Amino acid sequence: MRDRDALLARFVAEADWWKPDLTVLAAVSGGPDSMAMLHLLRQMAEEKPMRIVAAHVNHRFREEESAKEAELVARAAQSWGIPLETAVIDMPSYIKETGRNAQEAAREKRYAFFREAAERHGADTLMLAHHADDQAETVLMRIIRGTGVSGLAGIPERRKEGRLELVRPLLRITKKELLAYCRRNGVPYATDSSNFSRKYVRNAVRLDVLPVLRKMNPKVDEALVRLADLAAADDDYLEKEAARHLDSAAAFSGDGWRVDLKRFGALHIALQRRIVQLILKYSSDSWYSLAYRKVDDLLEAMTDRQRTVHRMDIGDGLIFIREYDEAYVGPNRPDRDGYCYAVPEIPCTVRLDDWGAQLEFERVPMPVTSPPEPRREAFFDESQLVMPLMVRTRKPGDRFCPDGFDGSKKVQDVFVDAKIPRSRRDVWPLVTDSGGRILWIPGLRRSRFAHAPSDAKSVIRVAVRPDPDGPRWKPV
Repeated sequence: MRDRDALLARFVAEADWWKPDLTVLAAVSGGPDSMAMLHLLRQMAEEKPMRIVAAHVNHRFREEESAKEAELVARAAQSWGIPLETAVIDMPSYIKETGRNAQEAAREKRYAFFREAAERHGADTLMLAHHADDQAETVLMRIIRGTGVSGLAGIPERRKEGRLELVRPLLRITKKELLAYCRRNGVPYATDSSNFSRKYVRNAVRLDVLPVLRKMNPKVDEALVRLADLAAADDDYLEKEAARHLDSAAAFSGDGWRVDLKRFGALHIALQRRIVQLILKYSSDSWYSLAYRKVDDLLEAMTDRQRTVHRMDIGDGLIFIREYDEAYVGPNRPDRDGYCYAVPEIPCTVRLDDWGAQLEFERVPMPVTSPPEPRREAFFDESQLVMPLMVRTRKPGDRFCPDGFDGSKKVQDVFVDAKIPRSRRDVWPLVTDSGGRILWIPGLRRSRFAHAPSDAKSVIRVAVRPDPDGPRWKPV
């Protein structure tokens, strides 16, 4: 009784997930881990009230054993006064039809059932019975396969999956402790025969690898669990730092992300790698598989100082395009049509979503007290303009007469000289008058037309402002 009370006291003391009026859905397979968890929850509910609903899935992988496990869970739930949700899923047939990986397919179906059961009972917490031995095995398996800090963090103790919070209250309790608890308290459980099949990597690690390591360090399991705890804290910190720096080095643009490679390149490589992972995560439902394949390739492409123009198919419908000091990661989309807007009554603001900024038009008195910064603003003598003004994208054959330059240049050459990414040239605005003269290329250069003398009667000022709701804009 004292040992049981000690384990229960520890279980309750570490239950930072508990809250008043809580309803939990407990995933119960029938094995000793989940049956001990269900019993512990029931005992805890006497001290800290909560509503418990058990959920059991029969995958029909082991026909006779699976049926007996379902019966065992049903008897225990009825005896303990716990409502039970059950599902029978013919996984062998489903896997044969789809050709999918057995474990991934079973998890998908199982969690779909859990979400439905949680919704029916108003539960926002799903209890899972992974324990300390599972954590040690997971960390070791990932080390063997190759992993980073995120992988070393192992199984998370708590995480959100949609509106459902997944909680693993046994993650610091060993299998040995749980088996002893079941024996002392008469908790019934079934033994899964597949746990002894070495065709599964986890079983081979449990049955063969860990016993050898325990001869070298009898506390290797504790060491691996401690490593997971330390790595989880480091991983959480790095993830938050990466999210913070993502906001300064990249911006969501259309359906994808634009990365400022100068800012990105100034970051520590650990943050660079994390930012690439975050962009993939936000861009793809299959980010977890893309990340392992493509993070290093993308990181190399973003930081390569020699290869300033580069295109790469990432997979899952995503592409990477690097053009000088800017990169795009997102869906592969066709070139967009240009635009042409007549400037309405002045003052006004023309918002250019694709470009990520807006143009402000106003009439101002002369003389101008401070010299204009031609990349950010320009002043024009209205008497020399053919109104209304226009804002449009480039056309084939466009020529521009830069201020201080006797001749003219192709707009295409102006963009190339300024290293404007090719994907940005088709959305970059030109300010013209109705006579067709290009007056200003915002962010780049002013033309030599319509300079405003100090005695001009009407002066139009055009200024560019970043769009607070759009992608980041900066002058070149």
